[in-house]
Amino acid sequence: ADYLDNGNNKMAIQQADKLLKKHKDLHCAKVLKAIGLQRTGKQDEAYALAQEVAALEPTDDNSLQALTILYREMHRPELVTKLYEAAVKKVPNSEEYHSHLFMAYARVGEYKKMQQAGMALYKIVPKNPYYFWSVMSLIMQSISAQDENLSKTMFLPLAERMVEKMVKEDKIEAEAEVELYYMILERLEKYKEALDVVRGKLGEKLTSELQSRENKCMAMYKKLHRWPECNALARRLLLKNSDDWQFYITYFDSVFQLIDESWTPPAEEEHSLEGEVHCSIEQAVNFIEERITEESKSSRPLRGPYLAKLELIRRLRHRGCNDEYKLGDPEELMFQYFKKFGDKPCCFTDLKVFVDLLPPSQYTKFIRQLLDVIPLAAAAENEVALPGDIKALQQHLCVVQLSRLLGIYHAMEKKQKLAVVRELMLRYRHGLEFGKSCLKTELQFSDYYCLLAVHLLLDLWLEGEEAAVWQCLTLLEEGLSHSPSNAQFKLLLIRIYCRLGAFEPVSELYSSLDAKHIQHDTIGYLLTRYAGSLGHYAAASQSCNFALRFFHSNQKDTSEYIIQAYKYGAFEKIPEFIAFRNRLNSSLHFAQVRTERMLLDLLLEANISTSLEESIKSMSLSPEEDDIPWKDLRDNRDLTVLFSWDPKDRDISEEHRKLSLEEETLWLRIRSLTLRLVSGLPTLGHTIQPKNSEKAAENGVSSKIDTIRALLQQLEEAVDSGKKFLEQKIQYPVLGPPPTRMAGFFSNGSCQCQTSLFYLVSDIYELDTNGLEDSAEIQERIGNSFKSLVERLTDLFNKCKGDLIEVRDGTLKTHPNLLENLVFFVETISIALWVSSYCDSVLRPFKSNLQKKKKKKKESSVAMPPVFTHFLDYVTELQTLTSNVIDHIKGLEIILTALKLEELSLKDTLLLQEEKKFTKTVQGKVQSSYHHSVQEIGELLKKRLDTIKKLKI
Repeated sequence: ADYLDNGNNKMAIQQADKLLKKHKDLHCAKVLKAIGLQRTGKQDEAYALAQEVAALEPTDDNSLQALTILYREMHRPELVTKLYEAAVKKVPNSEEYHSHLFMAYARVGEYKKMQQAGMALYKIVPKNPYYFWSVMSLIMQSISAQDENLSKTMFLPLAERMVEKMVKEDKIEAEAEVELYYMILERLEKYKEALDVVRGKLGEKLTSELQSRENKCMAMYKKLHRWPECNALARRLLLKNSDDWQFYITYFDSVFQLIDESWTPPAEEEHSLEGEVHCSIEQAVNFIEERITEESKSSRPLRGPYLAKLELIRRLRHRGCNDEYKLGDPEELMFQYFKKFGDKPCCFTDLKVFVDLLPPSQYTKFIRQLLDVIPLAAAAENEVALPGDIKALQQHLCVVQLSRLLGIYHAMEKKQKLAVVRELMLRYRHGLEFGKSCLKTELQFSDYYCLLAVHLLLDLWLEGEEAAVWQCLTLLEEGLSHSPSNAQFKLLLIRIYCRLGAFEPVSELYSSLDAKHIQHDTIGYLLTRYAGSLGHYAAASQSCNFALRFFHSNQKDTSEYIIQAYKYGAFEKIPEFIAFRNRLNSSLHFAQVRTERMLLDLLLEANISTSLEESIKSMSLSPEEDDIPWKDLRDNRDLTVLFSWDPKDRDISEEHRKLSLEEETLWLRIRSLTLRLVSGLPTLGHTIQPKNSEKAAENGVSSKIDTIRALLQQLEEAVDSGKKFLEQKIQYPVLGPPPTRMAGFFSNGSCQCQTSLFYLVSDIYELDTNGLEDSAEIQERIGNSFKSLVERLTDLFNKCKGDLIEVRDGTLKTHPNLLENLVFFVETISIALWVSSYCDSVLRPFKSNLQKKKKKKKESSVAMPPVFTHFLDYVTELQTLTSNVIDHIKGLEIILTALKLEELSLKDTLLLQEEKKFTKTVQGKVQSSYHHSVQEIGELLKKRLDTIKKLKI
C-alpha cells in the first residue's frame, strides 16, 4: 500500500505477487495488485482480478475499502453498490457497512434505494441523522421525478409526514432538521406553515447563519404577499444595520406595494406581526433622511443610506412623482457622495447605477465639478497636474472612469483622443511610484489608467486607424511587465491577439491566468474558439483537454460534495449541487468542446496514424446517436469578464447575449452533423452483393445509408438557418462575445464543398448497390460531381492566397481570414479524402472482378466503365491541388521569415523609447505565431498528401 501511495505502481504489483505466492487467498493483496495494474494502464487485467475477489463477496474492511478505491478510479461507482449490498446481507447489523451502502447509492443517484438504506440504518441505530437521510432521499425523488404531480402528491407529503412524526415526538435535535422541514413546506407551497415553523419554537434552532430566521421569514412574507410584514421587518433590520442593501430594496418594494393597494394601518391593534409599517412616500423619505443623520454619528462611514436616497429618487422618478418630495438634486447628492467616498475603488461602481439620473446636458459640468475638488498639483505651468498620494489618485481615477461611462471620450475626435491616451499613460507611469512596494501578486494602483488608454485606442482602431491596435498591445504588454498578475491586461491581450490571428502568445497568457474549476466553462471559450481555427492544432488539442478534464471530473466531484452534505446535514445544499451538475452537463461550451475535439482528432489522425474506422470506434461515435441536449443547452460563458466603462448603448446588451447563443447553437449543430456524417462513412463498408436487396436489408446497411441521407437533410436545414441568421449582419461590441466561424465557412465555399461531398457518398452507395452494368447515368453523375468538387476546392484555395502579414505605410496589417480559410481548406480536403477512400473501397472489388472476367474471356480489352477514369482523374487532380497548396504554404513561410519587422519605422512619433521595445516584442510575437500556424498546417497537409498517393486503384 505504501508503494501505491508513493506512485510506485510496479513495485506494488511485485510485492503483492510475493504475498500471493505465500497466501493464495489474500483478498486484499489481490485488490492492491489490481489497483497497481489499473494505474499502469492494464485496465482489463485489473478488472478481471477485482471481479475475482468481488465474486467471493468479501466482508473484511480492507478488501472493501481497496475495491471501492479501485472502482472509483475505473469510473464504475455502480459496482461499489453491488459490493456493499452483498456485505450487508452477510453482516446485517453493521452500522458502518449500511452507511457505506447509503453513500454508494448517493454516488449513483439511486434515491429510492437511499431512502430504504437510510431507514434500515435507523432501525439498527436509531440516530436522527439516519432518519433524515431517508427524508432527504424522498425530497430528491420528488426533485428528480419527471411528473410534478407525483412529487406534490406522493414524495413531498410523505416526507412532510415523516418529519411531523419526529416533531410530535419532540425528537427534533439539530438545525439541519428544521432546515429540512422548512425546505419540504416551501416546496409544497405551504408558506403559511413554513412561516409558523420559522417563527415558532423550532425556529430558535436556526442560528448558524446570520439573520437566518429573518431571511426565511422575509422570503415567506414575500411569497404570501404580506407586504406590511415585509415592510416592518425590513425597517426593523435597517434600524439595526443601516448598511444592508437587500433590506433597502425590500423596504422600497413593500412601501410602493402598500401605496398601490391603498393599505392603511388598523386603528386599534398592532400594524403587523413585525411591528410598525411605513405606507406612504413621506414616511419613506423621512426614514431615509433619519438613516443619513444616524450615519453621520457612526464611527465608520456607511455607504448604504446615501445610495438608498438615490435609489428612492430613481424609483419616484420612474413612477413620475418626484417633484413633490424634495429629496434634493441627484447631481448634488452624487457630488457629495464623491467627496465622501471618492477615494474608494467602489465609488465608481456605486455611482454607475445612478448616472441615468443626470441630464446629458450636465455631464461635462458634473465631471468638471468633481475634478475641482481633487487635490492635484502641477510641477510647472503647462504640465499635467498630478496627484500627491494614493487617495487623490483613486479620486482622479474614479472621475476618468465616469467620463468614459458618460460618453465624454467617445464624442472626441481622433486628435483629442490621442492626447487623452498620452495623458492617461503619463498618469499611469507616475502612479507606479505609489506601488513600488507592491508584491508581484498585487495590482498597481494606477493600472486602470493604462486599461482606459487601451480602450480609447481600441475605439480608434475600430474607426479604421490601423496603427492603434499595435499601440494597444504595446501598452498592455508594458502594463503587464509592471503588474504581472493583472487578469484584465491578460484577458484584453488574449482578445486582441486572437482578433489579429495570432494564437501563440495566447496559450501562455491563458495558462498564467491559472483558470480554476468552473472558469474552464465560463472563460474557456476565449481559448477554444480560436486555437483550432488559427491552425494551432497542438494547442487546440490541449485547450480542449483542459476543458474536458474539468467537465468529466465534475461528475465525480459533485457526488463527493453530495456525500459530504449528507454527512454534515447541509441538506439545502444537495439540490444546489445537483442543479450545478446538470447545468454543467448541459453547458454549451461542453458540447462545443466535445464536438470540436473529435473533429480535430479525426483531422490529425484518421487515415494518417490509424484508419478512419478505428478512430471513430475509439471515440465510440455513431451516426445515429446525438448526445447534445439541444433543448436544455445552457450558455455559461461569462461575457462581461472584460471590464468595460462604455455607456449603455455601446455596451453588451441582453439582445447580444441572445443572438450570440443562437449563433453558437446554429454553428454547433452544423459541426455536430458534420461529425456524425463523417462517422457514418465506415458503416457503409463493403458488405453488399450487388442487386441483392434482401441480403442488403438483412445486413442493416440499407438503413445506414438512410441515416446518412437523413443527417444530410438536417445539415441542409441547419445551413439554411445559419445563412438566415447571418443576413441580420449583427455586430457585437468589440469586447462582447466573439462571433463564430460560421460566416467564413459559408463565404469561402467550404460549406458547399462539404455538403456536396456527402451527396457524392449517397451516389457512390447507389452505384455499389446497382452494379456497373446499367448504371451509365449514375456514373456520369459521379463524374460530374468529381469535376465540380475539384473546381470548388480550387476556388477555396484561391481564397487562401495573399499575404498573411503586410506592411502598409509603415504599419503592419494582418489577415487572419486567410489563415482561417487555410484551416477550412485542410479540413475540407480531409473530408474529401475520407470520402475518396470510401469510393476506393467500392471501386476496387469491381475492378478485380472485371480483371477476372478479362482473364476468363481471354480478351485483350474489356471496356473499362467510365467511373474508373473519372475517379483516377479526380485523385490525380486532388494530388496536384494539394501539392500546390503545400508549395504556397512554403512560400508563405519564406515571406514570413524574411519580414524584417525592425525596419518598420513606426512613424508614430508618439512612441516613447521604453514603448518601442514592447512594440518590437509584440510584432515579433505576431510574426512568430503566424509562422507557427503556417508550419503546423503545412505539416498536416503533407501527411494528407501521402494518403492521396495510396488511392490509386
